[in-house]
This record gives sequence, structure tokens and C-alpha cells, in this order.
Amino acid sequence: MSEQQLPSWADPSVSSDDLDAQGASRRQLLRAAGLFGTAFALGAAATGPASAAGRGGADRRDAAGLGRLGGEDPRLGYLVGDHHIHTVYSHDAKYTFSQLAAAGAAYGLDWMVFTEHSNLGHARYGAPLEHEEIVKARAENPRQLIFQGLEWYIPAAEHATVFAAPGPHEVDLLTRFETAYDGKLLGYTQGAAGATDTARNEAHAVRAIQWLARQRRTGYVDDVLVLANHPMRLGIDSPHEMRAWRDAAPEIMIGMEGAPGAQGAAVPGLRGPTSIRGEYENKPTAQSWAGYPADAYLTYGGFDWATATVGGLWDALLSEGRVFSVTTNSDAHRIVSDTWRNGDWAPGQNFDTTGRLPDPVNTDTPQPGSDFWPGQFSRTHVGVTRHGYRSVMAGLRAGRVWLDHGHLLDGLEVRLKREHDHGRGVTLGGRLRVRKGERLTLNITVTSASRPNSRGILPELAHVDVIRGAVRGPAADRDDWRAPDTKVAWSKDVSGRKGTYTLRVPLTAGEESFYVRLRGSDGNRHGTGYLGAAVDPHGPVPHTPGDGDPWADTWFYSNPVFVDVVGR
Repeated sequence: MSEQQLPSWADPSVSSDDLDAQGASRRQLLRAAGLFGTAFALGAAATGPASAAGRGGADRRDAAGLGRLGGEDPRLGYLVGDHHIHTVYSHDAKYTFSQLAAAGAAYGLDWMVFTEHSNLGHARYGAPLEHEEIVKARAENPRQLIFQGLEWYIPAAEHATVFAAPGPHEVDLLTRFETAYDGKLLGYTQGAAGATDTARNEAHAVRAIQWLARQRRTGYVDDVLVLANHPMRLGIDSPHEMRAWRDAAPEIMIGMEGAPGAQGAAVPGLRGPTSIRGEYENKPTAQSWAGYPADAYLTYGGFDWATATVGGLWDALLSEGRVFSVTTNSDAHRIVSDTWRNGDWAPGQNFDTTGRLPDPVNTDTPQPGSDFWPGQFSRTHVGVTRHGYRSVMAGLRAGRVWLDHGHLLDGLEVRLKREHDHGRGVTLGGRLRVRKGERLTLNITVTSASRPNSRGILPELAHVDVIRGAVRGPAADRDDWRAPDTKVAWSKDVSGRKGTYTLRVPLTAGEESFYVRLRGSDGNRHGTGYLGAAVDPHGPVPHTPGDGDPWADTWFYSNPVFVDVVGR
């Protein structure tokens, strides 16, 4: 595997010359950092009792440190993954687990979540049959962490990834959840404002997340997480619903897709003149939340409007002072220009009677598709302290996440510290406690792409932006999607810089708590941000319909670091 597929965990204190001399793979780096013991290299962390950190130990340590200024997070390794992948157990996909796991391995993925659509065939037959094939895929790809999950039709809203740590009850958990809480199976799809069943359906979604939290709390499963998928594709995930899901169990409902799959949807000539990256080609309907503008139904640089808009919905959630992670993924159903077609049904069979499509057949002729293979274009990088299923889930929950398209970067390491502190400082998802007026340093260590991506392009990062927003606490209006105090606070042109380098950004703590997050791109397509140049002078913009080559417009985003300001 190449370094470009395996990004560095480089510490900001390490020089670029030192890192350039390291010709090691990410796995060697992780082992050197002490993140790979023998048992964990074999994936033994999948089962057994949860660690203290995973069951409140981290919370106890945080509580114990509330009186201290500063903060320090552990050294991390980054594992790359995809939490939204479909196989023959989804009625609208076509690939086997083995095909997709092999593709993920080829493109450098360390972890994958298979998420099948809910429907009657799947509910009756799918999950146990899936599990047999997942066990096989794990055996064929022993270095990969392969999760079984579900794409949940949220009552009154869109879809979400639900997945659990491997263990004796993972299949039962998913089956029980699907049967009791899936909006499609129950007919709980109504979400229009004022409709008779909308309040009931929204409440059922909250109960579903609370039920998952109970399964984790009682130890029935070691861990379980939920991430909202393509939130603005239909505009039916209202701000108040997203806040309600998060508040129901913030340790379970941890975030949303910052960028959807189907990034190949607008490759010129494939799907027609109206096609948009992510298949975001919808218009508002009676089910959509009326407060979203028409422009919210587009992607911006391939990213969902909720994430791409500086001062928009994601920032409004962050301004309440809690991490809400963003991710990206393939949503693999049908791969761009792949030559496989769906297999043929045996007489008398269909999806409702089998819960599974026939195995695909190779035609040697390109077939229609909008998606990329897992890891080929979209990557979610998660900071971990050791290799294992629960470690990936803990990293996601903690918000130690950054994401990129087109393999734009080999590595990103972010640390924020008080000016005179000697430790590593805190990283993505973390919290730094400071006094009003203190000077801080944000260290951003970038490892540039070292090898061409699968399109044959050697990506080049053009700029890095630091976005800063005030933390004001819970929103008075649960449907407010704006964060008016958030804007691009610092930008740096890094065109032409190669290898590993560190950008040091000075910050000062003001009167109120705040957060900072990062963004950057190849510089090929940008303009005034959605809320104006004073907020975002060179943000992502929509592409012309039908002409959205994703490889020509690639971005990275990071989760925030929070700064809690106390009095003098």
C-alpha cells in the first residue's frame, strides 16, 4: 500500500526531514507508536468486555481535570474507513461482501461498515445471512475491521447508518432495531409540518436512539453508533429533529455525513445534463422542512450544504458546545463505469422471498453507476490509540475525525495548546481550558499527497482555512440553522509545498468560549461562500449541472477543537 493511501500520524514536533526519511507504511507507524500489540494486530479487540475508557473512564478523567487549565490528548494513529456501503443484501445494489472488502483493501481502507437498506426481505432473512458472509470477508481480509450495520429509515426523516461492535448480539441488535424502529417498515414516513402523524413519527425516532443507548448501557452490546446520512438530499431532516436525535443520546447519535456518497453522479456524459454530485438533484416537497433555502439541495465542492456553509447548520450545532462529527463515504451501490451487472433470479424468487440479490455477473461492458469503490475517492480518517473495532468507534465518538476527497492529503495532525505549555495539546474533538486573554497556538501538520490517485492525478493542496465560531450554549430556537458568529478567521496559501510541514496559527482567547475547525482544497473551484464574502471569501461552490467531475474539485474538512474560556 502506498503512503498516499496510508496517511501519516506525524507529531507536530517532528520535522519534515525526519518524516520524509520515514519510508514506512501506516501500519509500521502505528506499531512504532505502540498502537499495535500482537492481539490487536489480529483484531482481538472485537470482543470481550468494554474498556474503562469506553465505559465512562474518559468521562471520569475529564471530570477530574475540570479545574486544570490546558489539556492534552494522547498520541494517535489514524485509521481510514467508510461507514456506508451496500451489497447484494440491499435491493438496489449489486456487489458481494468479498468484492467490496477487496476493493476497500486495495484503496487503503482499515475499516468498513456494511449498511443494508431496510425492507421486508431484509428484515425476514437478511441480517443472519449477511453475518455469515461478513465473517467470511473478515477471514479473507484479516487486517481490515469489518462492521455489520444497517441503513435505518429514520421515522419522519432521511436515512442513517447504525452499526455495532462485533459480538454475540450484534445481529440480534440490528434485527430487533430494524423491526421495531424502522420508519419504512412501520409506515412512519410522514414528516410534513402539521401532518397528523408527524409528531408521533419524530418521537419514535428519538425512542429508537434511546433504545440503542440502553443496549450499550446495559452491556448487551459493547458499542453502537448512529450517523445521519445525506441530510440535505431531500431536505427532510429539520434542525429540530437533528437536535432531538443528538440530545436523545449524544454518545450514540454522534454526527452526520458531511459529504454524501455517489460522488461520481455528475461525471460528464454519464447521467444527463441535470446530474449533481451526490445525486442531490431533488427539489423541496411537502415533506421538506420549509426553512431550508432552495440552494440547500445542492452539494458544494461535493459536500452537503449543511457542512459546506460556513456559519450554517453544522456550525449552528457546534456553537452549542458539543462535538457533532462529519464524515464522508462511498454509499457504494453501483460503481462508475464498472462492468458487473446484477445476476438473474431463479424462477419464483425475488428480494422479498430471499432477502438477497443474485451474485453479480461480469459483462466486460461498462454499466451505469454513480459511486466509487470504498476508499477510492472518499475517506474518513479516525484517530485511535490502538487498533480494534471499539477503538475506531471510540475515535468517532470523540470526534477525532478528518475527511478528504480524491486522496488530497496523505496526513493531517492538529494540535491546539496554550502558548507556553510543553505537552502535545488537544486534537480534533478535544477541549482546551484557558483563561480569557490567553495566547494559544494551533499547530496544523500537513503531509502532502505523495502518489497519484486512481484517476492518475497527484493532488496538490492549495490552501488551508481556519474557521472560528463562538460557543453560545443550547439554541433558543431549535430550528435555527445559522451560526452568525462563525467565519473564516485565517487562511494560508500552501501551493507548491511538498512533504510534511507544520503551520503555526496564533490565536487569542476572547471573552467567550469558541471552537476552530479546518478546511482546504486543491483550489480548482471556489468562490464567495453561501453567507457572503465577509463570512467565507473563497468557499466551495456548486458545479454546473451535468459537469461535476469530482476529481477536479477536491476538499478536506476536519472536526472542531473546542476552547473553554474561564475568567481571569
